Amino acid sequence: MKAAFRFLVVALMVAGLAAGLGCSSKQAASDVPPSATTDDDAKRRAEEEALRQRQLEEQRQREAAAIAAAKEEIGRMIHFDFDKYDLKPEARSILQAKAQVLKQYPNMRVVIEGHCDNRGTEEYNLALGERRANSAYEFLVLLGVPANRLSKVSYGESRPLDPANNEVAWAKNRRCEFKVAG
Repeated sequence: MKAAFRFLVVALMVAGLAAGLGCSSKQAASDVPPSATTDDDAKRRAEEEALRQRQLEEQRQREAAAIAAAKEEIGRMIHFDFDKYDLKPEARSILQAKAQVLKQYPNMRVVIEGHCDNRGTEEYNLALGERRANSAYEFLVLLGVPANRLSKVSYGESRPLDPANNEVAWAKNRRCEFKVAG
């Protein structure tokens, strides 16, 4: 009986010692003040939020630059020969680039403005400006741009780029302009 009692006492001491060691390691882990952990978490969260905000701002800037480049491409004019409304090869190339942009931005709408130089009557130049706008419009539609995203208007000779009366000015004024409408 004494042997069993001693065995029980020794077993309890070993168990108590083992429990004491376990507690000491837990206590070592909890030596860090709770506020330090909370401060580290708050700092980490603030850094993550700042990083997220920087990434969002960079993405916004990239998107704004892409839209500005798209509008610049859409804004490129095409020019025509005297009393003509057929598209020259360089005009077709410019319109193909516009079609690509319009396909990339399906919500973008464009107004095609037909213009003429000041030779000819006002009525004739209004009709010629309309035929020029129609040429660009039809070519864009053939390239797959939905017609409902395009509109056209003729200004005839009423909005010259260059008001001079010489061949250089007239060449500048025989054109189609493209305006982003939405």
